[in-house]
This record gives sequence, structure tokens and C-alpha cells, in this order.
Amino acid sequence: MTSPALDRFISRAAAFSQSHSEPADCVLGIAPLMLELIDEASTFLQPQHRRSSAEGYARNLIRNMPEHGLSLYALVWEPGQWTPVHDHGSWGVVGVVEGVLEERSYVRVSPDRGVDDNIDLVRGGILLLKQGAVTSFVPNPDHIHVTGVPAERPAAISLHLYGRTMNDFNIYDVAGRTRKRMHVAHNES
Repeated sequence: MTSPALDRFISRAAAFSQSHSEPADCVLGIAPLMLELIDEASTFLQPQHRRSSAEGYARNLIRNMPEHGLSLYALVWEPGQWTPVHDHGSWGVVGVVEGVLEERSYVRVSPDRGVDDNIDLVRGGILLLKQGAVTSFVPNPDHIHVTGVPAERPAAISLHLYGRTMNDFNIYDVAGRTRKRMHVAHNES
């Protein structure tokens, strides 16, 4: 199933990302497009995009576009579900369709030497993203955070457009001061 709103978003986002090589330029141009898309989510989100899991947050693939270096997912967050502390190694734009999504950032205080150990992180700020909100990130070199929905809040659904096929990312063990690359599963549409 497709919709004119989704097709328009994909076309415009692909054209913009292809004509702009800087991640900051990509999110600057695509964030307003995501703002329009979340208003039209009811025209293209199907039951398979709203799948949840008792095991953890669900990543439901809407469209993978390796030819454009893009992927779009609907993430479904039940109360109490969180990502691990992670980074994406990519730019991204996120829009909240339902509920309130919470993002807690981490700041790297040790130098980035390109290694996976002796990484010192401290907690940073928090973003509370209500329905209709759009946020973005760029690798700088890392945008390290944890995202989810506290147990006392209702479920949330968010759309995530990444500047690559998002099938893996770095997971951080804050206490262990390490990170490792991890494959991330998703539900096919």
C-alpha cells in the first residue's frame, strides 16, 4: 500500500539527500518534509506498520531505498520500552505520530580514537517529543542516546528516516566503557 503523501515524501527526501552531501544540510531540508508526512500518517500506515512486541520496541520497515541511501521505519513503543544506549553512524529525521517519545542523550568525554573501549560517557539532556514533533541528528561523530517511553506514559509511534539502510548500529555499555556493532532486526512490510 502506498499513498500520494508517502510517495511525495520519498521522492522529495531522495532528491534532497542526493543533492546534498553534508548531513546537516540533509536534515535541514528533510525535517520540514517529515513535519508534513506525520500529518498524513493515517493515509499510509497500515496494520503491519503498527505492529508492537512485548519483547521490546518494534521496528517496522515502511520503505528501504538503498539506491538513494535511505530507509524509513515506523517504530512502535509500548510503555516501558527503550533502546539500548546507541548511535546510528548516520543522519536521521524523526517525527512523532502518536504519544510522547523521550530521548536521553549522552556526551562523550573521552577522545574518539576510533576504538571500541575506554569510552567515557556522561548523561546529557533530555528531549520530550509530543505528537507532531520532529527532531533530527547528525553523526558528530556520534549522536549517542537512549530513546523510549517511560512505563507511566502511553504507547507511542514514530517515523524514522535514516541516511542509510539502518540494519546495524553501535551499542554502548556505559559502565563497561565499551561499544560494539550490533545487527538490528525489523519487521518487513
